Amino acid sequence: MNTLSISIAALIIIISILFAPIQIFDPFHSVFQPIFNSVDTLASLQLRVVETIRGSHLATQPYNVEAQYPIPDETMSVSRAIRKVFLAVEQAEGAGAKVRRSIGTPQLRNFSPFLMLDHFSVKPGAGFPDQTEKRSRAGRYKQATVKAELENVELTKPPPLPTYSPHRGQETITYLLQGGIDHEDFAGNAGSLNPGDLQFMTAGRGIMHAEMPRQNADGSANVGLQLWVDLPMELKLCEPRYRDLRASEIPQVTTDDGKVTIKVISGQSHGVDSVKDLAYTPVWILDVTMKPGSKMVQPLPEGWNAFAYTLEGDALFGDGESKRKVEQYHNVVFEPEGTVVHVEVEPSAVKEARFVLVAGTPLNQPVVQYGPFVLNSKDDVYQAIMDYQGFANGFERGRDWESEIGKSMKH
Repeated sequence: MNTLSISIAALIIIISILFAPIQIFDPFHSVFQPIFNSVDTLASLQLRVVETIRGSHLATQPYNVEAQYPIPDETMSVSRAIRKVFLAVEQAEGAGAKVRRSIGTPQLRNFSPFLMLDHFSVKPGAGFPDQTEKRSRAGRYKQATVKAELENVELTKPPPLPTYSPHRGQETITYLLQGGIDHEDFAGNAGSLNPGDLQFMTAGRGIMHAEMPRQNADGSANVGLQLWVDLPMELKLCEPRYRDLRASEIPQVTTDDGKVTIKVISGQSHGVDSVKDLAYTPVWILDVTMKPGSKMVQPLPEGWNAFAYTLEGDALFGDGESKRKVEQYHNVVFEPEGTVVHVEVEPSAVKEARFVLVAGTPLNQPVVQYGPFVLNSKDDVYQAIMDYQGFANGFERGRDWESEIGKSMKH
């Protein structure tokens, strides 16, 4: 090995140490997110450490996603292999809430563009209203405290948990399965989700909102899924927006002589297309119900990351010898290679199987997450927190905002 090769190897080792995976404590969801993947080569370092678009270059035009939605070639059917299957363990979160988190945990991270998946069950009285008294954020996000956490310094006392929900740099997709949820934001948007409805929220440069589950007459919980999706770097600072998708707007398709029903929330299935322009980051979401003895072959865009989360019953995922039986509340993670996913339900099954099949285009960019702020560098996250604290650069409308949901909590 010559002197030049030794010097390059030494430089790579030094860079790998400097940019080894760093984790930031998430005070909102008790989740640890890595900042950078391990740096293996100088080329990968150059690819991952990129300059973030600043406020003077705000994205104002819709992201062109047409080229990002490749239609699968059904003539070249190659079954996707299963990478892993794991149980989403139920945990308590907040007052009266139970959550099964299957993305954003040690079981599954770095699964771009997906940041988090929660299967939540929230009883009346819990939720995320904004703070109802006059708010002073200086005590919540002191600069020294935030800087210490971003630099991975152990703190003796974490920041207090706010009761409203700010966001920057990501999209959230909420799918209500049971009950009802009221939502409101500081831009004047307000509405309600009923069973089967979805809300697509693009946080962009900044949004503050409140969510509150309904008081169901029978005292039952409000149940649903919430998926956090990363935004492309060029859209991190786009203007925030909402899009509610009603259950009545979602097209359905049946296959296998009516034994398989697919709600095409986003994407395409068996020649049926979903409603367009729901989110900036290309994501397919299919809600599938299968009767005993049924089979399904679903094409997916090749190279996209994909998973299935089982809501009810048991199903067999995979093809041939790689077929695996998966029970309720499990996440099935597929390899990116392949064009189709095979699923079947045994004839002897005692009940139907229901699952969501989700796929998304990977974003080749670094991810730095501190709670609800998802950017591409530590400096950008630190700036987001300062903007939020100072009501600037997207958070101006939060200074005097008090939601009707928050007001109702006073009584």
